Amino acid sequence: MKKNALLPVLIVFGVLLGFFYLTAGSADSNIILNVRLPRLILTLFTGVSLAGIGSVYQMMLNNPLAEPYILGISSGAALGAVLAGLAGMFLLMPLFGFAGAMLTMLVVWTLAQKKGQFDKTRLLLSGIIAGMFISAIISLVMYLFQKDTMLILGTLMGNLGHIFTLAEYRFFLALAGAGTVILYIIYRDSLTLDVMSSGDLYAGSVGINVHAIRRRLFVLSSLLTGIAVSYAGIIGFVGLIIPHIVRLLAGTSQRRVFPLSLLAGGIFLLGCDFLAMHLTPLELPVGVITAFIGCPFFVWLMLRRKTS
Repeated sequence: MKKNALLPVLIVFGVLLGFFYLTAGSADSNIILNVRLPRLILTLFTGVSLAGIGSVYQMMLNNPLAEPYILGISSGAALGAVLAGLAGMFLLMPLFGFAGAMLTMLVVWTLAQKKGQFDKTRLLLSGIIAGMFISAIISLVMYLFQKDTMLILGTLMGNLGHIFTLAEYRFFLALAGAGTVILYIIYRDSLTLDVMSSGDLYAGSVGINVHAIRRRLFVLSSLLTGIAVSYAGIIGFVGLIIPHIVRLLAGTSQRRVFPLSLLAGGIFLLGCDFLAMHLTPLELPVGVITAFIGCPFFVWLMLRRKTS
């Protein structure tokens, strides 16, 4: 496929998929407006955010295996959102999700320091360890609060069927608007990320404050992750799969990869959620679908890096 052909293909496919997503199985306008449309907006926002963050992490850390799920930030956001939900503060779940993501990011960032220098390999390992530890905490919470098992399971396995109250829906739309602004701010650093991918020493030699850029991008991405995970739960591998495929098809320039990853990420998660709703009589958690696709892809990536 030619590089310039990817954008129109994604747009056409996305429009068709969105139409079938809204209308499949029912043409009732009440269901479409009050159930399907909010779910579609949540799905698109989550897929866009996770794919965009994944493309930034992979470029910033020069590692194709980096994404919010692998770095443990999604797990931290999930823990914060779960604690808010258990306390009955459902409207504040995004705030607690952001706090959990930020705290996890700070811990992982601190562990990634080696003799005062940022170590990318240590960051990846620290993220995996942090994610496993937070998953253990969530399992403990699930055991202690068994009556709220469905809330916790929905967060752990990914659940895009969030039922919004009117106040929650308005608040979510406001947060999605703020998230769109954050994505634009991140996009403005695309050229800087292209330079940083050549190495910290080179980036520093041309006047880029690498440490400050990384810190700002981690904070912004943690905010986006917190919003997405608090509503949709942990959905792994979107940030891993999509940016890598986009780079294979459209080249490595972050100014091109980032917007295409946003579009492809939304479409990918929309397709996965469509399968989750219609693949079996009982609706599956969307995280199960992304994991079935993402795990083999993750193994292929590791084998490819080993042989390259």
